[in-house]
Amino acid sequence: MDNRPIGVFDSGLGGLTVIKKLAEYLPFEDIIYLGDTGRVPYGSRSKETIEKYAMQDAAFLAGFNIKAMVIACNTVCSVALEPLKSEYSMNIYEVVNTPAKTAAATTKNGIIGVIGTAATIRSGAYEAAIKGISTKLTVHSVPCPLFVPLVEEGWINGSDITAKSVAERYLSQLRTAGVDTLIMGCTHYPLLREVISETMGKDVTLIDSGAETAKQVANDLEQKDLLRKSEEKGNIRYYVTDSIQGFSNLASKYLDSDVIGKVEQITLE
Repeated sequence: MDNRPIGVFDSGLGGLTVIKKLAEYLPFEDIIYLGDTGRVPYGSRSKETIEKYAMQDAAFLAGFNIKAMVIACNTVCSVALEPLKSEYSMNIYEVVNTPAKTAAATTKNGIIGVIGTAATIRSGAYEAAIKGISTKLTVHSVPCPLFVPLVEEGWINGSDITAKSVAERYLSQLRTAGVDTLIMGCTHYPLLREVISETMGKDVTLIDSGAETAKQVANDLEQKDLLRKSEEKGNIRYYVTDSIQGFSNLASKYLDSDVIGKVEQITLE
């Protein structure tokens, strides 16, 4: 038993896809969420800058005496995971290896697609994870840098012409490659699931990196007897580094739960 909260951080709104699933799998847990909305996106930054931001994010969460940290940012997991693991001894969960395992187990034709930020794709983290499972699997990776700004602007509806046009531009080569399984290698991307699914076609299975990681966190904390002992629903607190209103409105819409009044703006620098 461990009543301390779980900490989750992301560069912006994307980590809410992890929060939604964590709240579903672990309804009695307290959760602290940090969205670095003032510096989003991370995917176009240098390795040194990403590491700097990740360390600041983690230090903020560690201040709440958390029992586990979920890095809900694929870019950070791909570029700055080792420095974070070296700095903290707590349970740290990343969003790359578990989705890679799920994709490898799901594909039928052995052709897997990966979409992510420029930094994530450049790192080759997903290719390494998938090839580590089986060298017989083929991986096609495509950077989709404009997906994050689309999400942060709230342009996520399947009927949105801009989102559909951008998705078609990015994903057409993956259709041509014949992928039957696609890893959404950024926690922002599941917010564009409808657009991505329509563009790829019904025969392509989408793997949500955030959801898969949330499932792993829930199972792991239960096995280690680290769950909060309470019959009262857990409390989720939200912190952002930019406008509260914009985040609150989109978060409330996506989570199907009003977060107005539960969000606080903070400074990390």
